[in-house]
Amino acid sequence: MSASSTGLRRGNPVALSGFMDDQVLQHYRALLDAEDGAFDALEHACEDGDRGHWEADVAAWQKALNKKIVFLQRLGVEMPELAST
Repeated sequence: MSASSTGLRRGNPVALSGFMDDQVLQHYRALLDAEDGAFDALEHACEDGDRGHWEADVAAWQKALNKKIVFLQRLGVEMPELAST
């Protein structure tokens, strides 16, 4: 499915449920990239059997994940699955 077939084209603003704009999307993308980078480091520590880095990388990944969740909650995104765990 191409961007043009979904109605999404570069340069054309798209309103998403009234709370998303370019600034929100850029911030969320940065949070996703941070989480991805932290997970990559965690994966490498696991593959290398490096317990010292593993523990630090788990903490960094959890911190990045928490930042993303807090950001989404501030936007009003409800995640009832998180409350039940």
